[in-house]
Amino acid sequence: MSFTVEPGQTVALVGHTGSGKTSIVNLMSKFYRHNGEAGSAGEHGRILIDGYDIDRITQADLHRQMGIVLQENLLFSGTVMDNIRFARPEADDADVIDVCERLGCLDVMQQLQNGLGTEVGERGEALSMGQRQLVCFARAMLARPRLLICDEATSSVDTVTEARVQEALGHLLEGRTSFVIAHRLSTIRKADLILVVKAGRIVEQGTHAQLLALGGTYSDLHAEFVRVSQGEQSIL
Repeated sequence: MSFTVEPGQTVALVGHTGSGKTSIVNLMSKFYRHNGEAGSAGEHGRILIDGYDIDRITQADLHRQMGIVLQENLLFSGTVMDNIRFARPEADDADVIDVCERLGCLDVMQQLQNGLGTEVGERGEALSMGQRQLVCFARAMLARPRLLICDEATSSVDTVTEARVQEALGHLLEGRTSFVIAHRLSTIRKADLILVVKAGRIVEQGTHAQLLALGGTYSDLHAEFVRVSQGEQSIL
């Protein structure tokens, strides 16, 4: 597979479970090592970031410029403020409040029992799934990453909470080179580039409108998403 992402673009990776979406971002994050040799452009290929071969970039340097939000994120026993500030310990309270305002979720945090001073408990047990994700979005934004990866960041959120999480995610993606993996296609409709992955290969790529007009794999995935969404709405 081969693709190019321009600075500041949002790229969506879609496909069924096991298609290879997470493997792609794991390679970009150096959690996996690809099977080519540094500097070689042969059949094994290369991964380049700002023109630099990823094999020549240390993992520490790469991760200092990355933010990752997963489906289930780690929250530790402490306050909401402490959990957000974990991304940048030197940040003060005003920095955390500013990030929550820019994400559009400060009101959600303030409605907690003790606002940003609310104790979240082990693994965030005192918060709903949507509230946990907003805390993790705020943590990621506070880190000021140049490269952002969101892996199924909204898949466990109910449809009522999803609107707030989607709004916050939109603010988080602004101005960053971002990779978004999602089964809920509403997450990626506004992506600059959508890569449709099947069995480890990119079978389609383009914008949401272009891929719908193509009438192929993405169109089928979108129809499936619509059916599921209508089912959730009828249950509600």
